[in-house]
Amino acid sequence: MIRFVAPRPRTFVVLLIALVVASAFYLRAFRRSAVHAAERPSVAANEQTRAAARRASSAGATPVLVELFTSEGCSSCPSADALLARLQRAQPVPDAEVLALEEHVDYWDSLGWHDRFSSQQFSARQSAYVERLSLNSEYTPQMIVDGTDQFVGSDVVHALRSIARAAATPKLTLSLSPLSVDGNRIAGQVLVPRPAASRRRSAPVPHADVYAALVQSMASTQVLTGENGGQTLHHVSVVRGMQRIGSLAQATSMPLKFSFAAPSDAATADLRVVIFIQRAGQGAVLGAASSAPIAPPAPQISATAGQ
Repeated sequence: MIRFVAPRPRTFVVLLIALVVASAFYLRAFRRSAVHAAERPSVAANEQTRAAARRASSAGATPVLVELFTSEGCSSCPSADALLARLQRAQPVPDAEVLALEEHVDYWDSLGWHDRFSSQQFSARQSAYVERLSLNSEYTPQMIVDGTDQFVGSDVVHALRSIARAAATPKLTLSLSPLSVDGNRIAGQVLVPRPAASRRRSAPVPHADVYAALVQSMASTQVLTGENGGQTLHHVSVVRGMQRIGSLAQATSMPLKFSFAAPSDAATADLRVVIFIQRAGQGAVLGAASSAPIAPPAPQISATAGQ
């Protein structure tokens, strides 16, 4: 049975009320900028990814995995979706490279609107977090940073604080190959070089799993019914598929391969892959990396004989 717990406002804390008001203005600005960015999704997505890559390479930023469990059928979720978009686009935390994953759960689908991005796989992933983090129930929107800190997905202050704390934790380095496209298949491989100190001391490799997530950079949906009926919802980093591709021990000794079928309703140029290492049992994230967007095929130029 799917359980749902709606966030409960703490109206007895005056400071929190002021914080919520400030956050509302902040999120309204996010939404305006997200709508503007959605006008040219492919170009905007590529620009965002390149900006994040420049920030990471120039400043030595630490990758931080930010997961958002959301649904198009949930009226509390659009503000969290907008926050995730802003975190990815603005990269507001110094020394942190936010790698966003928007995971749409399916337990809202029977409540007025079927979310085309929803999957039971993401509901199960959220349930695993509920058990490991000793929570009472699943809820949306829920944001989880680096697999360890969870909170209401629209909480701006908590998100910034959590990302900053996660960025202070050293991460493993991932070596991700360029993606290849063969028909509708998107493939690549990843290797995790062992630190020099670990090689010298034969230190044990942490018991951890390596995951690959196929991500659609941007998407929009006109919702017709349900709690968000009549609205156009905008999304970033929508996870279209996720798979465990091996263990960390394997990845330190040989490249791990992954392959996805590209969804028929997404442009190939809007897709990329996020790889992350997570301690067994959906524990702490030990490292993460994102591929560049897939380059569109070069136009074919045909030569004709002169008249």
